[in-house]
Amino acid sequence: MDILQRLARFLDRPLFPWKKLIIGFSVAQFVFEGVLGIRQYRVLTKTKPPAVLQHEVTQEVFDKSQAYGRAKAKFSLINGLYGQIQNFAFYHFDILPKLWSWSGDLLLRFAPIRFTGEISQSIVFILAFIFIHQVVSLPSNIYQTFVLEEKFGFNKQTPKLFVTDMIKSNLLAVVLTPPILAGFLAIIKKTGSQFFYYLWMFGAGLQVFMITIYPIAILPLFNKLSPLEEGKLKTDVEDLAKKLKFPLHELHVIDGSKRSAHSNAYFFGLPWKKHIVIYDTLIEKSETEEVVAVLAHELGHWSLGHTTKLFGISQAHFFYIFALFSVFVNNNSLYADFGFHTQHPIIVGFLLFSDILGPADNVIKFLMNILSRRFEFQADAFANNLGYNAELASSLIKLQIQNLSTMDADWAFAAYHFSHPILSERLKALNWQPTEKVVVKEKVEEEKKEDTAVTTGRDEL
Repeated sequence: MDILQRLARFLDRPLFPWKKLIIGFSVAQFVFEGVLGIRQYRVLTKTKPPAVLQHEVTQEVFDKSQAYGRAKAKFSLINGLYGQIQNFAFYHFDILPKLWSWSGDLLLRFAPIRFTGEISQSIVFILAFIFIHQVVSLPSNIYQTFVLEEKFGFNKQTPKLFVTDMIKSNLLAVVLTPPILAGFLAIIKKTGSQFFYYLWMFGAGLQVFMITIYPIAILPLFNKLSPLEEGKLKTDVEDLAKKLKFPLHELHVIDGSKRSAHSNAYFFGLPWKKHIVIYDTLIEKSETEEVVAVLAHELGHWSLGHTTKLFGISQAHFFYIFALFSVFVNNNSLYADFGFHTQHPIIVGFLLFSDILGPADNVIKFLMNILSRRFEFQADAFANNLGYNAELASSLIKLQIQNLSTMDADWAFAAYHFSHPILSERLKALNWQPTEKVVVKEKVEEEKKEDTAVTTGRDEL
């Protein structure tokens, strides 16, 4: 497109301070999100739950939820500051050009000559970049899992499982990164200035491929999927799917409890072959009718076309990203300001472009959250119209209690961060009228076991 070429020439200005601009964007985002976090922290100091929840949530649960929210807010602020320090250090000390140079030297020393081109060097560079990022993020991840989540009874991971998951994730990166990145770079190199059309088609095909292989090759590495056993729940879910003409292929239970007590249910698969996955924790902590109500909500997303619309939006988003990248892929001033004076690696250009795109992506995230919250209300209404009003409301309340989720939120914080409406908004939309206090199913069972069982973790929802 001629307009993109003209824009590319306009933005390629010698000595333009790209590094300062990117750092400025990052700091501005951190400050903005910090201000929103402070607004939300004030809400988290309230001592009484919202009026709609006063009959459903005990003071003890509300106090614990508020404390959990404050702990997460503090962690988010400190972790965000830690991330800013990392970014500044990466750019100030020219880590990117040094890492690129090291990747090339490594290939020259140990790889055959045919593996010393830009694509091979980019693969080594990205794998090293991923490893460095994982190492510097490790303290935060350990604290979040084994201190913060453990303190509030949510962590069920053992150190062994934590390390095993990390090893598996790295092995997946080593297996998947080379072919995907090689295809990405080869398309850009061979298709000229209009590469973004072909890159978009490659991305769409890759999405379909990953949807296909995820349940077969990736998910089993981390979780066990078991067929839902025969019984009322299976019969009711199959009847619901049949009623809605949902192309259900299999019903699974996933052992989410091995890592966390959080509960969920979701579906995945190709348009003509869908799988429903229910967390074991959801089944354990809810009545059968409540689980079916949750799935009615989820299938509402499918029936109302939300999944198709979101897939279409994601494709438009990918096209927009790749088209804009064509403006920066050969920007000499951008590469030079980050220490790349003689070489212009495409993958480095894409990383820097992603940072430049940060403010626009935040606007898109904000708009997508608005759309997502609208879809959630619509899916709730869909389940309500199927006759699951009381069951959906009670399941939402139980999930709220078990997860210690935010009971109330500052409007600006929620608008920017939340993809789901808060519970009080959802109950109001359902015209929920409490008749009796919702009881969490697992509570009595856990008290019976408390004196005889030694636990290695706690339930989280």
